[in-house]
Amino acid sequence: MDLPIIYVRGFAGGGSGIDKAVDDPFYGFNEGSVHVRVGKDSRPHFYQFESPLLRLITEQGYRLLVHGSQERYLEQQPDGGVAPNTIWVHRFYDQAASTLAHEPEKYVLEEAAADLFRLVMGVKRKTGAPRVHLVAHSMGGLICRAMIQRVVPEQSCVAGRPRPDAAADHVQSLFTYGTPHGGIEFALGFGLLEKVRDALDINGAEIFGRQRMYDYLTPRTDPTADGSPPEDWREVEMPAGGFPLDRVFCLVGTNPEDYAVAMGLSSKAVGARSDGLVQIDNAYVPGAHRAFVHRSHSGRYGLVNSEEGFQNLRRFLFGDLQIRVDLCGLRLPGTADDGTVWQLETALAIRGLPVLMHEQTAAHHCPIQIERPRVEDTSDTPMPLLTTFLSTREPRPLDGGRQCSTLRHALTLRLVSLREDAGFFDFGDHLEQTSDFEDTLVVDIAPPAGETGSPCGWAVWNSSIPGAIRDWQPTGDPLTDERPQEPGVWQGSVLLPEVCRARFGDRARLVLTVSARDRAEVPAARTGDLAMV
Repeated sequence: MDLPIIYVRGFAGGGSGIDKAVDDPFYGFNEGSVHVRVGKDSRPHFYQFESPLLRLITEQGYRLLVHGSQERYLEQQPDGGVAPNTIWVHRFYDQAASTLAHEPEKYVLEEAAADLFRLVMGVKRKTGAPRVHLVAHSMGGLICRAMIQRVVPEQSCVAGRPRPDAAADHVQSLFTYGTPHGGIEFALGFGLLEKVRDALDINGAEIFGRQRMYDYLTPRTDPTADGSPPEDWREVEMPAGGFPLDRVFCLVGTNPEDYAVAMGLSSKAVGARSDGLVQIDNAYVPGAHRAFVHRSHSGRYGLVNSEEGFQNLRRFLFGDLQIRVDLCGLRLPGTADDGTVWQLETALAIRGLPVLMHEQTAAHHCPIQIERPRVEDTSDTPMPLLTTFLSTREPRPLDGGRQCSTLRHALTLRLVSLREDAGFFDFGDHLEQTSDFEDTLVVDIAPPAGETGSPCGWAVWNSSIPGAIRDWQPTGDPLTDERPQEPGVWQGSVLLPEVCRARFGDRARLVLTVSARDRAEVPAARTGDLAMV
């Protein structure tokens, strides 16, 4: 089913920034790029990305209806008279622009969230769609959360109490690019910079502080909403029993060096573990889907105007298979007091794509920290590595004149150990650029047979494949299904290569879980993209 897409842009700053944002008919969703960072030397190369707006139009068959004013055009149409596969831009800054009004209004995030809900309801009414997709950059994600967590629950009270899950009736999914879900914090100043920002509200930046976030993310009818936030309240979390976290995807940037705002001073203040404006740990909602990509907050190497961003967006909105990878049974050598710190690096590639869909590395300041189990019998507790989405309905490459029967992706794992002494890394026995284990798991997924069938999969380590990966074809039976009683779900396990099991445990393995998403909610692909194969 085609669902409308509503785009919500990010923070524009003061008056001149707002005026510049308003001058753009599409608030930045139409911005493309010709730059990409590739290779270990991180040198720039030419790569033409048209923009997420154009790609949704050309690849997914979406329509953009402007006619002088999107909202005015929408109001003039009969109910149910507008195609659902349409893109809309929430132009919440227009009233605050000095170029459109003699006395511009002050921007208020709560009002932008309320206006967004009115737009959502108008789009639903005019298109007949049951729900919409929300796609947001930076502060736009906070506007969406304010609508989801405060505005809609306040307007959907039951017995005088806000209904926290009410937004699920109107929003199918929320995708955020570099949203400061946990606010904006600085690596410098020991909290002083945040206090100055919140006290002076420079260019309206107070909205990224804890108190203001509590104000617009908490329903006013909640008796606990008065005054300061409770000590256990966390900005980054969405409330339990509210909007389903399975419908949320957070794209996290890990490249602060290319964020050029304020001549690079912003990225220095925020720190290396960031996209130049939002720290990595603040850029995702715990429990939601997420992917890490080496992109900056905005600019020529930005998240929104990137192939990586679009491919993650496209697959989350339209993919009909969800793939989850967990690490299980890992037994780390040594003891808890030997000073060894273990880090796992991961990278996900999908056949046909020129970019990585997900990348967590020490070089990008975001490896997975592996904790030693406190007790031995917890060694089988799954360690989530990543979740990605595939589409079974997109064309796949030809093999001997016939379409390949499987969807292929590859997961590279790199396990690194470092010595730590009194809180500092000891490099006395360290070998730079070396790892204790490194290999790539090549996974082939066979789509479900029919509407009620379940998928299945094959997996093999690259170290055991003779020749090139592109020439390898899965043979024999697929991996044993460990959840055969669950329709639409397949789960299989593959042991780590034999050479490393003696060190990391005989049961150390990756567990692959493939789930069919609700196909009634996922529209078919429109063109011949080979990325999800």
